[in-house]
Amino acid sequence: MKALVITKPGGPEVLELLDRPVPQPGPGEIRVRVHASALNRADLLQRRGSYPAPPGAPADIPGLEYAGEVDAVGEGAGLWAVGNRVMGIVGGGGHAEYVVVHEREGIRIPQNLSWEEAAAIPEAFLTSYDALFRQLDLTVGERLLVLAVGSGVGTAAVQLAGAAGATVIGTSRSASKLKRAKELGMEIGIDTTREDLAETVNQSTYGSGVHAVMDLVGGPLLEASLRVVALRGRVCVVGTTGGSKVEVDLGLLLRRRIHLFGTVLRSRPLEEKIALAREFSGAVLPLISSGRIRPVVDSTFPFSQVRKAHERMEGNDSFGKIVLTW
Repeated sequence: MKALVITKPGGPEVLELLDRPVPQPGPGEIRVRVHASALNRADLLQRRGSYPAPPGAPADIPGLEYAGEVDAVGEGAGLWAVGNRVMGIVGGGGHAEYVVVHEREGIRIPQNLSWEEAAAIPEAFLTSYDALFRQLDLTVGERLLVLAVGSGVGTAAVQLAGAAGATVIGTSRSASKLKRAKELGMEIGIDTTREDLAETVNQSTYGSGVHAVMDLVGGPLLEASLRVVALRGRVCVVGTTGGSKVEVDLGLLLRRRIHLFGTVLRSRPLEEKIALAREFSGAVLPLISSGRIRPVVDSTFPFSQVRKAHERMEGNDSFGKIVLTW
C-alpha cells in the first residue's frame, strides 16, 4: 500500500509517499480501505519531531482519522461487513491506503456524506463532543467560550454546543473566520488582534461571564479566559498552539472555584476510545444525518500534494478541516 511517511524531522519536504506492507486485521478487528483522511495540528508536530506517536501506532506514518470502507474482517469480528462505510480516529497511521482498527471503534458514515465530508468529522467532532459534554458537562442555557473558533474542532464545538441549547462566544485572529463562525451559530465573535478578550466578554455578558471555556490555544489566552469564568465555571484545555506555558493567577481559581483541567484523545486506552465512539454514534450521528450539524471542509488535496496541505495549515488561513484524498 501507499503510505505517507515522515522520513526525518523537518518541514513539509520530509514527507514522502512510500510503499508499506498492507496491515492484516487480528481477532475483533477490521481493515479499512481509506478513501480520505484529514490533517491535524498533531500531524505537523509529529512531522517536526515534537509529538511522537503513542505505543502501538506507526512511528513514521501520521494521520489521526480515516473515512473509508471495510475491506477485510478479522476472526470473531461481526459488527461490520465488507463494503460498509466507516470512519473513526486512530493513534496514527491514518495517512495510508489501509488502516486496521478494533471493530467497535468504527463509526457508521451517514449516507448523506461524501468521503471528504466524512473525513472531516472524527477528530473534530469526537474531540468536541468529549470536551463539551463528558468533560465540561455543558448544559442548556449556559454560555461557552471557544478559543480558536475557526479551527476544525472549533467549528464542531459551535454546532454541538448550539444544538445543546448553549450560547457560544468565539475568538479568532481573523474577522472573516468570525463571520463564517456566526453562520454556524456562534452568537458573539471576538477578534483577539483588535479586542481585549476579558473586556469584550464581560461587556457582552453584563459582567456575568461564561460558564465554560473550551481552550484550543493555551498560552496567554488561557489566563485571559480565566478572568471571565463565572463562579464554579469550568475550563478545559484541549490544545496549546499559542504556547504550553502560561502564568496563572491562582487567586482567580480559588475565589471563583474554577475547575481547570486538560484532555487528549490520542493516547487514551482502547476501551475509552470504544466507549466514546459508541456514545458519539448514538448522540451525534442523528444530528449529522438530519443535516442539523455538518462537517466544515476548508479544502481538499490529493495525497500527492500533501506538502501543500501542510503549508496551508501552517499558514493559519484555513477554516474548518483540510482533507486529504487517495
